[in-house]
Amino acid sequence: MRQVKVDRQPAYVLHTQPYRETSLLVEVLSRDHGRFTLVARGARRPRSDLRGQLLPFQPLQLAWFGKGELRTLHTVDWRGGVPQFAGQRLVCGFYLNELLLRLSPRDDSSPELFQLYDRTVRGMARSDSLPDVLRRFELNLLTVLGYAPPCSEDAAGQPVLPDAYYLCRFGELPQRVAAPDAGPRQLVVAGDSLLALAAADFALPHSRRDVRGLLRLYLDELLGAEPLATRELLTTLYALQEDSAPSRRPS
Repeated sequence: MRQVKVDRQPAYVLHTQPYRETSLLVEVLSRDHGRFTLVARGARRPRSDLRGQLLPFQPLQLAWFGKGELRTLHTVDWRGGVPQFAGQRLVCGFYLNELLLRLSPRDDSSPELFQLYDRTVRGMARSDSLPDVLRRFELNLLTVLGYAPPCSEDAAGQPVLPDAYYLCRFGELPQRVAAPDAGPRQLVVAGDSLLALAAADFALPHSRRDVRGLLRLYLDELLGAEPLATRELLTTLYALQEDSAPSRRPS
């Protein structure tokens, strides 16, 4: 049977793990072939050229052959343009990868999803506001997957008002309520926070908190009972970000 070969495909490494004695299993996100697993034969050998190339958050150009669940990596070319992540950026990057590994379908071509990831990685490399980058990624990921939170119209068919409160549940239009009380698997947020989410504008502190809670509500519904391994680390990052924000003195 003739082997199927793909050349010069833009891709990112999402995860690697040892395979047999000297090889790696490499989970990749590619532009035209979606997310799938490659076998990098001999990549764990001390003299392998692949050891320093199969790095996360680095734009790559891959060639592989084969089909089915496991394809075989042929060549790797580094495309450059993104410095290696460290510290907070590294943890945030692992969070992106974990979301994609949990939520993106396998072997489903989605150039839009690849472009979102590529844009986010490059944005993280130069941004000083990592929480805002992550919020935009979460929102756009939900949009690409078809689960974007409704933000501009309530359950009664009326426009969302900035000075009102709204009860939000997964898969439902927000319901206007009199007071900010909520139960399990639901959240009450201010109308201006919903409008801020629709505009991807997280300038106001209370909007940032509301948006983070609403996106988490939606993501948790899709993720199910198994928690994200990076969630606790990111919670710590959020606290550090808020503690380090300059306080405004009354004018």
